[in-house]
Amino acid sequence: MKQPVIKPGRALICGSMAYDTIMVFNDHFRNHLLPDKLHMLNVSFLVLAMRREFGGCAGNIAYNLKLLGDSGYVMATVGHDFAPYAEWMDSHGVPRDYLQTVQSEHTGQAFITTDLDNNQITAFHPGAMGHSHLNKVANASDVSIGIVAPDGRDGMIEHAAQFAAAGIPFIFDPGQGLPMFGGEDLRNFIDQASWVTVNDYEWSLMAERTGWNESAVTNKVAALIVTHGGSGSTVFTADGKLDIPPAPARAVVDPTGCGDAYRAGLLHGLLHGLPWEKTARIASLLGSLKIESRGTQNHGFTPAQFRQRYETLFGAL
Repeated sequence: MKQPVIKPGRALICGSMAYDTIMVFNDHFRNHLLPDKLHMLNVSFLVLAMRREFGGCAGNIAYNLKLLGDSGYVMATVGHDFAPYAEWMDSHGVPRDYLQTVQSEHTGQAFITTDLDNNQITAFHPGAMGHSHLNKVANASDVSIGIVAPDGRDGMIEHAAQFAAAGIPFIFDPGQGLPMFGGEDLRNFIDQASWVTVNDYEWSLMAERTGWNESAVTNKVAALIVTHGGSGSTVFTADGKLDIPPAPARAVVDPTGCGDAYRAGLLHGLLHGLPWEKTARIASLLGSLKIESRGTQNHGFTPAQFRQRYETLFGAL
């Protein structure tokens, strides 16, 4: 598939909005879990440190896209408790034109407890995410590119089909939602998408479930982008494979949300018609800048500062 021509317009980000409640257990889980008692588990962890972060894949992508000087329009369903997040979005200039409130539900919520080994126990309540199919791509105007990020299962399926029907090129980013889909579902997503992005673990699972290798996928889409954490990323196209080096971080503080930052970099490069060599490096640097801060939306920079750091690492942008 040839690289689609992106007309001037907006990026529509279909995905989740969520609160992340993060707690730190100042001990090791292993000291409190008895191997011979796991069948009757009943434990309590005293957490003296707790913080609440604004998260969700769509919110994180839109926040990072705004830092780069673009406007990403989130399409998501949120709950009756969304007011603090709405104020945060407004204060940072992130549009919320296409958020729909489901008054009977809470906004999606993740409760994450981390021990001293950085092991995590997470409980996730999808809440309003389960109603994401209520939103329709056709309700958004002036859309030139889209992304289908992790969200409610029905919403992801319907939004991909709606992008395809409208002739709007979009990125398929299954992320942590990938286990919800079987081989036929994933093949349908790939058939409809213009680009696919996954991490290396997700790519192994996708390849296994679809029965397709990199060549088969790039016969369907313009590019398959696979990230490898601190080892960089790889862009597969019909013309071959492009290895992208990692952007060194000044400090590794918190990897949560780095994948979403990377996706924002992809959208930025595609919106501006940049070649993959630059687009993927922008994405890599954005993930690196995120990892230097705790939380998913607490890092900040100006477009000029971003350009300066990019050019220091990679040369002219």
